[in-house]
Amino acid sequence: MALILTAAYLCLSAGIAGQKLVEPRADIIQNARVAMALLAADLRGACPLAKDYAFLGMKRMVGEVEADNMDFATHNHTPKRAHEGDFCEESFYLDKEPATGQFNLWRRRNPLFAPDPLSGGSKEQIAQGLLGARFEYSDGTDWYDNWGEVKGKAKAENSNREQSNLDGMPKAVRITLLFDSNPKSKPTTATEERKPEPPLVFQTSRC
Repeated sequence: MALILTAAYLCLSAGIAGQKLVEPRADIIQNARVAMALLAADLRGACPLAKDYAFLGMKRMVGEVEADNMDFATHNHTPKRAHEGDFCEESFYLDKEPATGQFNLWRRRNPLFAPDPLSGGSKEQIAQGLLGARFEYSDGTDWYDNWGEVKGKAKAENSNREQSNLDGMPKAVRITLLFDSNPKSKPTTATEERKPEPPLVFQTSRC
């Protein structure tokens, strides 16, 4: 009887531990799938953002965290008010939550033609608990960490270099999102900072 009870306890303990391990990751996977679907749908309908710059992608670091951002316009928008069409200016970027130190992925959308295409509109959080976001851009041959420029100076400064990533629309965008695999973990001591476990990495490309 003691052997049977011990074996049953060990099986129950292993099952509970497995459930605690799987449940947070299931939520993370669902979170990532929703974010990837939104990004992919908007990129499929991508169109030039403004007359001077069609698409902007910037390599950015916040401390040790990759926090790339990109700005473009999309036709993946359903008009909700008068004077709106299917054209929508938007941005994707990471922002740090001061209370928790956690990075979240945000989307800014502005369905109106604005004097400054890089501001205005409303923003919504589409994913939380990220450890990084990387956006890469292809001209059909090579991949670049940056795409486009606003002030028109880069072409002159790089006149002897390949300029395919300085204007126009990229042929493809590669999205890599890194999620905290166990956001509820705590530091081992009160004075020690929490060390994230190896991230869950999700990647897709959209033409």
